[in-house]
Amino acid sequence: MKGYKEPLIKASCCMLIAAVSTTAFPYLLKPSFDFIFQSNDKIDLIFWGIAIFSSFLIKGMASYGESFFMSYIGQKIVFDIQMRLFKHLIRADLGFFNNSSSGDLLSRFSNDVSLLRNAISTTISGFGKDILTFVFLVGLMVYRDAVLAVFACVIFPIALIPIILLGRRMKKIVNHTQNDLGSFSGHLSQIFQGIRVIKAYCAEELEVSRIQGKMNGLMRLIVKSIKIKAVLHPISECITGIAIICVLIYGGTQVMNGDRTIGDLISFLGALLISYEPIRRLIQLSANLNEGLAAAERIFCLIKLKPQIQNSHNALRLADPINTIEFRDVTFQYNSDKQVLQHISFTINKGQTVAFVGKSGSGKSTILNLIPRFYDTTDGSILFNGTNIKEIDLFNLREQISIVTQENILFDASFYDNIAYGRQSATEDEVIVAATAALAIEFIEETEDGFDALIGENGVRISGGQRQRIAIARAMLKNAPILLLDEATSALDADAEQSVQQALEELMKNRTTIIVTHRLSSLKKVDIIYVLDDGAIKECGHHEDLIEQDGIYKTLWEVREK
Repeated sequence: MKGYKEPLIKASCCMLIAAVSTTAFPYLLKPSFDFIFQSNDKIDLIFWGIAIFSSFLIKGMASYGESFFMSYIGQKIVFDIQMRLFKHLIRADLGFFNNSSSGDLLSRFSNDVSLLRNAISTTISGFGKDILTFVFLVGLMVYRDAVLAVFACVIFPIALIPIILLGRRMKKIVNHTQNDLGSFSGHLSQIFQGIRVIKAYCAEELEVSRIQGKMNGLMRLIVKSIKIKAVLHPISECITGIAIICVLIYGGTQVMNGDRTIGDLISFLGALLISYEPIRRLIQLSANLNEGLAAAERIFCLIKLKPQIQNSHNALRLADPINTIEFRDVTFQYNSDKQVLQHISFTINKGQTVAFVGKSGSGKSTILNLIPRFYDTTDGSILFNGTNIKEIDLFNLREQISIVTQENILFDASFYDNIAYGRQSATEDEVIVAATAALAIEFIEETEDGFDALIGENGVRISGGQRQRIAIARAMLKNAPILLLDEATSALDADAEQSVQQALEELMKNRTTIIVTHRLSSLKKVDIIYVLDDGAIKECGHHEDLIEQDGIYKTLWEVREK
């Protein structure tokens, strides 16, 4: 709240005014009952009536100001936390996202932030006003009768014990609920993404039963939290009832004995009754606060995670041009799994086209992921122009690299926006040139809205070959000197592959290109082919040389190119 001193001061002033005006009402009850009704003076009655009405009017205006300013502060705090969370996650390692459920991350952004917003907006706005009001009312009760005030308030600490215990229980339930909501969101996301498979295998009823099971589990947790919230109300009612009965018996006896006026008792009872309203609200706020604390723990748990891959203290910029990319005795493994790469060494010179082939799981794509430093090597080093990749500025490193994969991610935006994503500062003419070079201009202009046509989430409104050409246009616009191709044509039919291959050949001109593919027929013109097996380089050479070696490559050629 440090950054919001001005609205906080205004809200505090409004809280103070609201607390004083709330206390004014029971204070004014004493003269009303002791003097006005005894004197039968109608002018006094009107005067004190206006005074009481003024206390309500001032209270209403002050409550509006306090509610507005505190709600504004609460919403801004949540907005700042949400942006902080997003900025942190967008810079997190690729490994973090591979090991995290997208549903859980979305749940923290939506469900947890929603709980936090509710907790902050209600708790911050309610706590200050209700505590101040309660303090002023207790002060009035002490002023009227100190002994009676202590007697009436002694029950509050006793009532706090079950409230604290219930709050702890509530926090645990909310934690479990939010975890289950994350799992539920992730499962829903998988269902919607795999709807074709579900329908093809007639698995609708299976998924319905799975979702129903998850929803039943969520419902049980939600019912538990409802019970805890509901039990807080009878606790506060019991406190109110016991205190009022004690005051009536004790105070009524004093009035009967002539030790106290009826106005004193009415004023005290009024203060007591009104004081229990903020107490009830504070009890309810404790439930909201515990929900918010549970959500905050899950949010800050992510914010506290530090990326493993980050710039060194004195990160260097790459000098142009990039003449060599060298893997020097590189070993890599994901988490504690077996080694994916074992003592890999090779050098790629500027302008070369190099391919990595091998069976699935041999480590081909891992090599591509290490080059833009999506992961760090377990052992060994990667060098650009002789400089260790860990000493190079990450942003500068990735500026030098374009990637085209088998399943390129396109956004639910226009053709233009998806291509311009490669370089946001590009002009319209540059975007058109890139689309033309990628052989995408024809089908783009055939659409009704041309470059402004929306392509749907992940490009669902266009074909696979068209998606690949948009991705190639995006890479062309970036115009990076290093190009990584990861199975860029493997999912296409023969016609689509031919047009995409033409676009790729255009993209590869004057670039250092590193290819991972199962389509060995496309590798006849590459400078050197590395054959991987079980994480190690077993063969290398030109296509013809490898065929003559009668080894792993020849076996792959015979199996895949029949």
